[in-house]
Amino acid sequence: MNSKLYIPANSAAAPFTVAITPEDAGWAESSLHVVDLGTGGTVTLNTGDTEVMILPLSGGGSVQAGEETFALSPRGSVFDGPADMVYVGIEQAYTISGSGRIAICGARAGRSFPNRRVAAADVPVELRGAGNCSRQVHNFGTATAFEADSLIACEVITPGGNWSSYPAHKHDENSDVETQLEEIYYFEIDDSPAGTPGFGYHRVYGTPERPIEVLEEVRTGDVVLVPHGYHGPSIAAPGHHMYYLNVMAGSGPDRAWLICDDPNHTWLRGSWEHQAVDPRLPFTTASRGA
Repeated sequence: MNSKLYIPANSAAAPFTVAITPEDAGWAESSLHVVDLGTGGTVTLNTGDTEVMILPLSGGGSVQAGEETFALSPRGSVFDGPADMVYVGIEQAYTISGSGRIAICGARAGRSFPNRRVAAADVPVELRGAGNCSRQVHNFGTATAFEADSLIACEVITPGGNWSSYPAHKHDENSDVETQLEEIYYFEIDDSPAGTPGFGYHRVYGTPERPIEVLEEVRTGDVVLVPHGYHGPSIAAPGHHMYYLNVMAGSGPDRAWLICDDPNHTWLRGSWEHQAVDPRLPFTTASRGA
């Protein structure tokens, strides 16, 4: 099912492989750019009214903002554990130098926060779910782990054959139990042991009052936008581990990730109490491919 909310890999002009602004997405807050620096490249940008979190997908380098320079330690791939992250606040020019592919997560912001770096070793790692719903979350930019104005971001790794973003859930209204958040899913899929490219699937669906319908096969570099509605599952094909980068921001007064499950699926959480976490987790450089 081809949807305007699905953006295939390499749809942006060089040096970007992904370039999604709020205007492109048809919403107000969230953005994502992925820049390919090649070998020894440089790009200079300006945050404007957007705060950003910058991290290497593969490769590394540095971020210079004003008089400060922050290192982005090399990461072989998104499946090799957490990465360094550099935060740059609003109304600043900054330069990214280095090699490989660098993600720039963004959200419009009204307050200025200091530029700073989170080392990979300091990123909180969470193992969520159990059994074939096990996944690994890198909470480098979540509301409870990192202070910012509006931007929320994290990475999720789902072992091959597992279901992630499940039970399906939504966060499209501001209430006591839910926060309105626009969400970007950026995917990378691990090759098989034989080197063949992998794939997965991602689902978004709505309510009778706010219908939406997305079911896409996703491959490395693809993006799915979630303006509203239930989203999940994200399904990793057997033999192919799935990675996705989530970027979120919304209109509410509080920077928080509050969700509501699809009531038809929430029972699943209780089943995890009697299952072990997938033994392939956590993913690190040493364990990749296990």
